[in-house]
Amino acid sequence: MARQNNFKSYGPQSGDSKQLVVASGTEAPLLEYLLNNVKESRNKIKATLQGRGIKVNGKVVTQFDLALNPGDKVSISRHKSSNTFKSQYAKVVYEDRWIVVVEKNIGILSMAAGHSSLNLKTLLDDYFHKSRQKCRAHVVHRLDRDTSGLMIYAKDIDTEQILEHNWHQIVYDRRYVAVVSGEMENDNGTIANWLKDNKAYITYSSPVDNGGKYAVTHYHVLNRTTEHSLVEYRLETGRKNQIRVHSADMGHPVCGDVKYGNGDNPIHRLCLHAYMLCFTHPVTGERMEFATPIPTSFRSLFK
Repeated sequence: MARQNNFKSYGPQSGDSKQLVVASGTEAPLLEYLLNNVKESRNKIKATLQGRGIKVNGKVVTQFDLALNPGDKVSISRHKSSNTFKSQYAKVVYEDRWIVVVEKNIGILSMAAGHSSLNLKTLLDDYFHKSRQKCRAHVVHRLDRDTSGLMIYAKDIDTEQILEHNWHQIVYDRRYVAVVSGEMENDNGTIANWLKDNKAYITYSSPVDNGGKYAVTHYHVLNRTTEHSLVEYRLETGRKNQIRVHSADMGHPVCGDVKYGNGDNPIHRLCLHAYMLCFTHPVTGERMEFATPIPTSFRSLFK
């Protein structure tokens, strides 16, 4: 599993930078040349290109397949860009010209809901504007305000449409980790039923088709005490409040869940974190795999 955490993009500044001169016989398209000559991952190099941190013969370039010739001077900036995304509510894990992957903190919506609500889409749009990127964040999927973890936003409508219409083919592994109330009896299992909202927008489940959407959740217990269990959930479907409702169905609601929980709130937050996201890039077809650490506050309950 490739773990691409704490990604930092690099900007077009002079000073502390790596300088390369293309030797005869080593010329290749820019990305291929950098992969052969710089000790960085493919995704890191591509993101540095997108972040305008690479120059060829003194000119900033972002074109992955730029043809290099013998004698060309390639420089890679080691300075962080002044236009990097900065927010207490999220951090950028990966970015290229088509998508941005972020790790969202609790306390912020994925997109606007109502007047002047704090939301991550608006923060990303502001970042794109300040970094002179002619794009906007397009919502592809959502996390609840009080759920933390990994999300994708598209940077143009064409990429958003590809992701929206092919989501289940593109995303091949999506996992959450949660602290649930009580000691889980089984180490592994699957829960499947139909989920539907009532008139009060509360999602409820039914073992038979109730006109809602069929939902399948696989779970694996990572740790347990007599009071709590640390559980990994792998989604086969992605329905509204799916993990929270399915956890409650099993008699072990997610801790801190004021909607479907039982009042158990040991660390004063909803104990649900989207910690793994694996997908095929909607444009390049490259396999992209991201994982974040299980929150320290979750682990602290199982020492």
